[in-house]
Amino acid sequence: MMYQAYQLQSDLVSPLRMSAQHLSAALWLKNTEGSLLRKMSAACDVISRMRLTHTRPPYNIRQVMVGEQAIPVTEEVVLTLPFGTLLRFRKEGVEPQPKVLLVAPLSGHFATLLRETARTLLQDHDVYITDWHNARDVSLRHGAFGLDDYITYMIRFTEAVGTGAHMVAVCQPCVAALAATAVMAEDDNPAQPRSLTLMAGPVDCRVNPTEVNRLATSKPIDWFEKNLISHVPLPHAGFMRRVYPGFVQLTAFMSMNPDRHKQSFRNIYDHLLAGRTEEAGVIQDFYEEYLAVNDLPAEFYLETVEKVFQTYDLPRGVLTWNGRTVNPAAIRRTALMTVEGERDDICSIGQTVAAQDLCSSVRPYMKTHHVQTGVGHYGVFSGRKWNQQIYPRVREMIHSATE
Repeated sequence: MMYQAYQLQSDLVSPLRMSAQHLSAALWLKNTEGSLLRKMSAACDVISRMRLTHTRPPYNIRQVMVGEQAIPVTEEVVLTLPFGTLLRFRKEGVEPQPKVLLVAPLSGHFATLLRETARTLLQDHDVYITDWHNARDVSLRHGAFGLDDYITYMIRFTEAVGTGAHMVAVCQPCVAALAATAVMAEDDNPAQPRSLTLMAGPVDCRVNPTEVNRLATSKPIDWFEKNLISHVPLPHAGFMRRVYPGFVQLTAFMSMNPDRHKQSFRNIYDHLLAGRTEEAGVIQDFYEEYLAVNDLPAEFYLETVEKVFQTYDLPRGVLTWNGRTVNPAAIRRTALMTVEGERDDICSIGQTVAAQDLCSSVRPYMKTHHVQTGVGHYGVFSGRKWNQQIYPRVREMIHSATE
């Protein structure tokens, strides 16, 4: 009933928010700072933005600098599967560059969360991304989607990118990316990645447990299924599919720091009232992304909680894929890089570098580890230090493995 109640509330409030959006635009007067109409316009804008959306925002990567030249970028669908699409950011008229598959988390947000990561990688690489679909839009006829299926998608996407590709996984998919690489290595798959970069991912959550880890182990898996899983209501294409709703995860995130979010919306109002539209726009853009929520298939969510965060199957050597034990020691020809953030309170230091020991057959000179000082979780793959300090090391490793 939880999802049905949410949908009913959303449907009832939607006309009010739409009216507020149109009224804000109609009342906006550029040269009447502090006027009553300006105040009403700013208030309506804030009201219209206090909503969740369930559609992936655009990537808006229209061009990228390659050297001193601005190169147009277009999105190209390479492979479409029921639960995800392999997208390529095609650049016209450039010399061949190393192919990189950027593996985005299948979480309460869309893959556009890695927009900046993709834009940075595009300077020196041919970039593909795993564009996950909203589970509430996937019909029941396509069946379930669990951790095994996620790993299968990683293999199929990598094969679609082609031989000589490199894989960069951010946060949650590090376990699946490592597992897919191990399976491909054991099968001597010609498409196995030349390099694998794992960034701030929960490879071994027994190391330096965070509050997120403690929450995951505080309840049995049955509790998560009973309290957090809902059925998709009408009129969505995935009607009756069991999901972990994105709005539930977002509510949990926002409840951790409600005062910060309240102040952010207050800042939008103050900036608009003073005519500082660019400053307001920065916050507006953030919340357009942050409030776009993505439902997870229940099977994938529950299996991830249990196998990654509760029973630690990969580091214990008992993770399986379609009945086969995943063996990271089978990886021999793939260079490995792990990246962690000093202040990461989601995947703490030690959890990602654990992959280095698991991949025992990779030669030492093919392994790299980097701890970035002064950054939290999101700073590992976005922001100034990602661009100026982390990315150059990732680029060097990828290009070294390409030669």
